[in-house]
Amino acid sequence: MIRGIDHLVIAVPDPDAAAAELTSSIGLAFSAGGRHDGLGTFNRLAWLADGSYLELIGVDDRDAAARHPLGAAVLRTLDEHGSGLAAYALLDDELELTVAQLQANGSAIGPAVHGSRSNPDGTTAEWWTAFPPRLAPGDGLPFVIRHLASGPEWSPEAQAARGRQVHPIGSPVSLTRLDLAVGDPFGRAADYAAQLGIELWAVADLAVVELGAHVIRLVAPREMSVPAVITLAAEAEPHIVESVGLRFDVESLVTVAP
Repeated sequence: MIRGIDHLVIAVPDPDAAAAELTSSIGLAFSAGGRHDGLGTFNRLAWLADGSYLELIGVDDRDAAARHPLGAAVLRTLDEHGSGLAAYALLDDELELTVAQLQANGSAIGPAVHGSRSNPDGTTAEWWTAFPPRLAPGDGLPFVIRHLASGPEWSPEAQAARGRQVHPIGSPVSLTRLDLAVGDPFGRAADYAAQLGIELWAVADLAVVELGAHVIRLVAPREMSVPAVITLAAEAEPHIVESVGLRFDVESLVTVAP
């Protein structure tokens, strides 16, 4: 069962430089990341308290990246926009069962495929992904992922620690909402239903869905100045940052005593 956003894939020319910029401008802490073996990409990660994360992804082998759905989406974003949201992933701990059910209902989603990443500390992170017919945040669909629940990133202990991690902003940080500029929000909503089994509803001229702790909104481009807006929550003053081809809205969790 799909239960929320797993991570946002942000294509950047230089993940190290982008991580430093977002640490300075927002106050996010990024891990060392690692390399996707044989896929031509590498990354830096910011773990969030709600269980999701931000992935800053770069390319070091264009030919290898172009042969993989995610690598191709990253290349397309870099070539067309310089940086920005290339894709996003939905979390499903029963991925293979969900894929079988979707395919039985006529979805063209692909099979669950194993992937891995080599980390600088010698460990390996592993997962399985299933990709839609067209992978893209605005004019396509998200992919679906299941992680191997072990190791320094995905063991129960590691996941629990993320909820307590204090970022440079001064508190844990959570992802609450993702807004995507979509030329035809309601037509795209029909694709979410047909290909992923996710029903969005109409709110004025938006198509909206709540998945676990997250809200996803498909918005007409005329209502947005950037292709995507990422809303984060932290114990900090609310502020807005435009960086890496996106807008980050930081909402305050600070409560004021009466």
